[in-house]
Amino acid sequence: MRKNSQNVKKTKIGKSLSNIKMDDVPPFDRPREKMIRKGPRSLSTLELVAAILGKGVKGKGVFEVASEIVKFSEKNFERLSIEKLQSINGVGTAKACQIMAAIEFSRRFLIQEGIQIRTDRDVFQLVSEMADKKQEYFLTLTVDGANNLIQKRTVFIGTLNQSLIHPREIFADAIADRAAGIILVHNHPSGKSTPSKEDFDVTDRLLKAGKIIGIEILDHIIVSRNGYYSFQKNGYFNKGIRVQR
Repeated sequence: MRKNSQNVKKTKIGKSLSNIKMDDVPPFDRPREKMIRKGPRSLSTLELVAAILGKGVKGKGVFEVASEIVKFSEKNFERLSIEKLQSINGVGTAKACQIMAAIEFSRRFLIQEGIQIRTDRDVFQLVSEMADKKQEYFLTLTVDGANNLIQKRTVFIGTLNQSLIHPREIFADAIADRAAGIILVHNHPSGKSTPSKEDFDVTDRLLKAGKIIGIEILDHIIVSRNGYYSFQKNGYFNKGIRVQR
């Protein structure tokens, strides 16, 4: 979340917006009312977060809670999670889920312009938030013929198993995207990024399916809190993302 000169907005009485109660703000200038009148772009970052939260907690106004979330996010946005948001005083499970849902909604529907994947490192930067996940997540990145990102999707959550990761689930969206290739990504909550036998079996199965369908699997990246492993970089694929050395 980028810093915004309007993050801490001054009211007419000279107080910082983060230090006043919602009741002290004129009704027409409250975040949600202002959004209705002027649109979401008219709101500062602080006001946007306050609009998501709706209200504060006992002894702590919504702007104060929103201000702490903004400050925390400016330093930790790429690794933001429900658990980390809950570490902020005034943010419970419901509020943390609201914020993460808003972020994920944006990620899924924003047009991914100008993102070209040239190396396995580029992939890791796009999925680095997976490193701290407590469960296994299986993602796909669909790309066009020039390795431009089309879409990033979460396909499966849970223990990676050959019987659960069906080629139909992987290739259906890629076909709809008219993708030229797919990059597979999943995480290891254990902290070890070394592939397991199950990882190799799943990769083999999807490679074979890709050859039949005509959509190439370019790489399979395993992410952990201690780094990542690229099947392609380690010589497992004959083709794939061109690794720049």
